[in-house]
Formats: sequence, C-alpha cells, structure tokens
Amino acid sequence: MAEKLKPPRGFRDFPPEVAILRREVISRVVRVIEKYGFDPLDTPSIEHWETLAGKYGEEAESRLIWRFTDPWSGREYALRYDLTVPLARFIAGRPDIGLPFKRYHIGPVWRHEEPQKGRYREFYQCDADIVGSPYPEADAEIINLTVDAIRELGFTEFKVKLNDRRLLAGIFEEELGLDNPLHVYRIIDKLDKIGFEGVIGELSKAGLSKSLVERITEIISHRGEPLEELSPLCLKYGGNSRVSEACKHLEEAVELLNDVTMVELDMSLVRGLDYYTGPIVEVVLKKPSIGSVAGGGRYDNLIGLFTGKHIPATGVSLGIERLIDAGIELGIYKASRKTVTQVQVIVLDWSLLKHAWTTVKTLRDAGVNTRIDLVRANEDSQRRKARRLEIPLLVYIGVEEVKNNTVTIYDTRTGERKVVPREGLVKIVEETLAKPLLGERP
Repeated sequence: MAEKLKPPRGFRDFPPEVAILRREVISRVVRVIEKYGFDPLDTPSIEHWETLAGKYGEEAESRLIWRFTDPWSGREYALRYDLTVPLARFIAGRPDIGLPFKRYHIGPVWRHEEPQKGRYREFYQCDADIVGSPYPEADAEIINLTVDAIRELGFTEFKVKLNDRRLLAGIFEEELGLDNPLHVYRIIDKLDKIGFEGVIGELSKAGLSKSLVERITEIISHRGEPLEELSPLCLKYGGNSRVSEACKHLEEAVELLNDVTMVELDMSLVRGLDYYTGPIVEVVLKKPSIGSVAGGGRYDNLIGLFTGKHIPATGVSLGIERLIDAGIELGIYKASRKTVTQVQVIVLDWSLLKHAWTTVKTLRDAGVNTRIDLVRANEDSQRRKARRLEIPLLVYIGVEEVKNNTVTIYDTRTGERKVVPREGLVKIVEETLAKPLLGERP
C-alpha cells in the first residue's frame, strides 16, 4: 500500500520543512534578479507540440519531452521542456511589447529522463532573459547576475564556464572541415563524465582520423582566464569571420564583468541545445559533484522561428533543485524549519474561545503568523504540538489573563516567561521575534 501512495519515479512530494527551504532559496534568487531590473513572467505548463518541435534537437524531441495526444480533440501537446521556448512564443505573439524586454520566470519543467542524483523528471528552473539586445553588455549582465545569485545562495567555490558557439563553429566546421559537428559536440559534452581518454575513444569510434582527434583534443584543452585563453585562439584562427566575431564579442563582454576571477573560458563547453548561437555559459560547483547548477547563452535565431524576424536574445537558467540539493549536502542549508508559524495561542479554558479568537485576530492583523488549536485539545496537547513544530512563542489565554486583561508570553527558545498587558501584546511579540538569539547574526 505504501508503494502505491508514492508519486511516480522522478517526481517528489515536498513536506513543509522542505517547501519552506525551497521558498527561501527562490526568494533570495528573486531579490538578486529584480535588483537587475527584470520583471516576472509566467507561461502555461502545457504547450502545443508544434511549438516545441524543431527547437531542441533530435535527442530531446525523440526521448526527453513529455508528449501526448489529447483524447478529446486529437491535438498533440507537450509539457514544457524549458522556459526559453515558451518565452520565444510569448514574445512572438506580442510585436508591440517593447524591446529590450527583461524577464524572469520561475516554474516547473518536465523531462522524461532516468532519475539520478540531482536529476528529476519534474524540477524547478529559474530563468532570466534579455530579449532585443545583440550587444555584449547584455551577455555581461546575465553573467554578473548569475554570479551574484549563486553567491547570494551561500556558494563561494564555483566557476562560470564561458564559450561561444561561433568560436566552435568557426574552428570545427570551417577550420577542421567538419560538415556536421553536432555529433562531435555531443561527444565533447561527455568530457566531465568520461574524461579525455573517453572522448578520444568515442571520437575515434565515430570515424575521425587520428590527426583530427588530436587537433580536437588540443582545442578543447584550452581552459583558463578568458582573455589569456582567447588570445592564442583568436590569433591562430582570426582570419575566420565567425571566430573573429566571437572573439570581439567575448572580449567586450569580459571587460564588463564585475568579477572576472569567477569566469573561465572553456573550449570543451558546447551546451547541448541546438538553439544557441553565441556566448554560452555554465556554472559548476567545486563540490559536490552534481553537474552544472546553471547554464544558458545567446539564442539570436529562436524567436525568429516564430516571427520570421531576427530578434536577438540571451539568458541563463538556474537549476533550483540542484542548488538546494548541493546546499544541503554542503551544510549551507538545513531543511529543519517545520512551520512558518511564529506564535501559538494556547487556550487554557475553552469557555474563553471567543477571547482567544480575538487575540489571534489581533496578532494576524499585525502581520504575525499565528495558530490556534482547532480541535479544542487540552493544554498539554497544545503545547506538545507547538513544541513538535518548534514554534518560537506561546501566548497563554486563561481565566487569570482574562480577569486581569493580560496575556502570558513564553519564549520556547530561551525559556523566558512574562506577563504583559493585553494592549501591549503586539509590540512585545514583534520585539521578541526580532531580537537575535545568542549565536545568531542580528
């Protein structure tokens, strides 16, 4: 029976202590994004299949997208695979929206892949995108925002990997003569999992000559300070127009970064989705080993697939689930807060319900999260429930309190108990909740 009550594989329930932590993480990210002047946007969870088709590449569209036929209409639909294509559809349907348009979107996406550590079939993403600017400053703003957001979440040891699809295309297609390098990109994309020897082996199995494999491995070995690593590549392949364009764009963007020490050029970064056209980024933590926690890039042609007009865009997606999982593993987060309740009103005599009810309303009207027992349990039971939930303050209402127009406040964190006039309740509660405990930061 217990097995039947579990959600499907790759899907999860979130009890209050986890849901509270997730909400706090999301609120921190939102604070950073809104500081950069991005506005919220939401789109449906379901899209027409033709909206998503042809946007992600063969693997995603044949295996990973949750696709189904509506039995009533016969129309094909799909659960959204990411938040970028829905944004492109949204922009395409609003020609008068005004550009540049800066939006963020936080919501669930679905992927039909095998569940594993840090990888789920339903998970939350947080996207920030700039639509309408072809300039390097837009890409620099996305990178700066990303670094600030990851730091705001408490992570210090991470790197933002940076590359450019034009750099890759100019070298691999035009200089190395690969007609269709996508299969090579997919092999390179496995580097962190299988290492250089594994990549060399798979490239050889794919029919590439030994000399070509050696050239590819030499190119993807470039990793380090962006301008230092760009310089020899731009010098060697600068006659290629796409390489030259990428070098100029990346150099200008890097000069606008708030902290270039957090960024490294990584020629092995390819990003799997087909719609990327320019700079691409990916954030990896030094530990734990959980894969990338954020990624994105420039996709100047995607919106044009809907409109027929060239509309440049760039953005990043933060993996909320992976960041939370990593934070818990590192001890940055604890899913320990069991309730958002700040005060529990303890009723000592249920003949005083109306008096207690008025007290609850007074606290709630003042913005204090307040509970009262709704099954008329005895005092011990009320206190046990409050203790189990670790509610900070208990407010007692009994015959003596009503007679003297007072309340008794008990701080469960310090053990302090005090009797205060009823009219001073809100002020005392607010002051007590605001006071930092020993060892806490004010």
